[in-house]
Amino acid sequence: MSTTRPYAADDRGPDTGDAGVPSVRQVRRLRLTDVAGVVPRARDFTRQALYDWGWLPAETADRRAAAEDVLLVVSELVTNACLHAGGPEELRVHRCPKSLRLEVIDGGSGDPAPRTPHRAGRPGGHGMFIVQRLCLDWGVVRQQDGHPGKMVWAELAAPVPNPG
Repeated sequence: MSTTRPYAADDRGPDTGDAGVPSVRQVRRLRLTDVAGVVPRARDFTRQALYDWGWLPAETADRRAAAEDVLLVVSELVTNACLHAGGPEELRVHRCPKSLRLEVIDGGSGDPAPRTPHRAGRPGGHGMFIVQRLCLDWGVVRQQDGHPGKMVWAELAAPVPNPG
């Protein structure tokens, strides 16, 4: 797990112009402070972004699974912020050429981590384990000014483009 990388894995400088890979980077933001039903709202917001960006409707089982993984990770990150950090403040969804980056900002000071050892048969405590298993990478970026709060981010691979 990375703990400090504040940028997306495929955002390391000028676009190289890979053929068939859109170079457009887009960010969607959703304020979640004082909002009822934050988890379904975050999922609906992300689902709409996936439709707008062509991940949905999914034409293959692999593309459908990729979209479902994104929605599950959003649910887990937002739920974790609700349970352990006083609630999320904002959700950011970044579309990058080869990945999708999810960021949940909260005011908490804790460190999210998969429960170790992981016990699949026990209820609860699976959120960050799920994030770790589904994502290319994830981590935490702390507030720079020494105040409590952090951004928990996770990156998932973009689905393979449909053959044209």
